[in-house]
Amino acid sequence: MENLTFNSPVLQLEGLLVSEKSWYPIFLFFLIFYVLIMVCNIGIILLITMERSLHEPMYLLFCNLPFNDAFGNSVIVPRLLGDLLKPTSERYISYTDCVTQAFCFHMYVAASHTVLMVMAFDRYVAICNPLHYTTIMTSKMVAKLTAAAWGVALVCVSILLALTIRLNHCGTLIINPFCDNASLFKLSCESPYINNVYGLTYTALLLGSSLGYIVITYAKITAVCLTTKNKTLNKKALKTCSTHLTVYLIMWISGFTMIILHRFSGVADYRKGAALLFHVGPGILNPVIYVLQSTELRYAMMKIVRSKKVMP
Repeated sequence: MENLTFNSPVLQLEGLLVSEKSWYPIFLFFLIFYVLIMVCNIGIILLITMERSLHEPMYLLFCNLPFNDAFGNSVIVPRLLGDLLKPTSERYISYTDCVTQAFCFHMYVAASHTVLMVMAFDRYVAICNPLHYTTIMTSKMVAKLTAAAWGVALVCVSILLALTIRLNHCGTLIINPFCDNASLFKLSCESPYINNVYGLTYTALLLGSSLGYIVITYAKITAVCLTTKNKTLNKKALKTCSTHLTVYLIMWISGFTMIILHRFSGVADYRKGAALLFHVGPGILNPVIYVLQSTELRYAMMKIVRSKKVMP
């Protein structure tokens, strides 16, 4: 079917190639994890929204992370589950829907980095400049940081997909579990040189800037913790920063692995696994890590549970 049409409005998704014996376990695995991801992440957003004691800059900025995880997994997993119910030869998707899915996927990836960067800034101000924290991290500043995190991701991803849409495509087979930019411009019958240059530049800047910012921020936080003798401040800094750093490392390693594997045609199965791990892994681990590390979140959860027990 591939290379027989020109600018076909319908594409074919290869999806996951699974045997009949492994179909049920894989389907149940993704279904269960998707339900858990949605329940955990939406539950945290509702918890922070309902509990006034959590209406602080740190938790308001953190709300972007579970929202992004729920958004990113909703773009990929339901479609993946639907495709698993179909034979490989019947897994079709319109070109418009494919571009939309690719756009949402890259928005999720970019926002994962930008949101964690603004969260790192909040931790930096709280630990390195605690006396001016309330005057710096106002409601307006939180709104500006949130808008900046999503705005930067929106602009960069819009350019990324615009460069791909302009290309004529001869192929129709997406060799991936879902649509992304690389899979789309590989269908092109024109030279994707500009796409490759911008894609690599965009990826290097996104990963490099987020990694550089996190390293510099945490180096300054570490310096403050080493020079101060405030054990309470150091303990709190260690707890919040280790949580944030763990989440960042999980996201960065899984994303970097997926990008590297996309450059080699002989490791398609490993790339698919890394791509799905990038969604399922952080989506389920992020809320668990934050709830386990945050005393305030656990207290708010217990408060709601106890109030429901008393109400009857």
